[in-house]
Amino acid sequence: MNSKILLNIRSTILNGYSKRNLNNNVASITKIHREIYTRTYPTKVVLPNGASINIRYHEPRKIIRLPLDLSSLTEEEKKMRLEKRKPKRKVKISDTIEDNFNAKKYLKYLKK
Repeated sequence: MNSKILLNIRSTILNGYSKRNLNNNVASITKIHREIYTRTYPTKVVLPNGASINIRYHEPRKIIRLPLDLSSLTEEEKKMRLEKRKPKRKVKISDTIEDNFNAKKYLKYLKK
């Protein structure tokens, strides 16, 4: 089989023309072979397992994170995730500040 491929390549080179087979699979490996194509932006996609891939996306985004399937998690992991989603309670700190500022002391410095 390899010899048939080599003979085919040799015959195309000797005949002076090269045949280029382009289809949708070639674009994903090298580049899009079009003179005019829509504007796309380089974007990183993070898969649920933590792996990341680079794609071209039609909107200018830096990163896209795919959602995790909650049915595949254990009960403990589900509880942890749900706790992270809930809003955190704000802690109120009340400090009493002694204010002994007297504005009447500085009235003499104001120009009329």
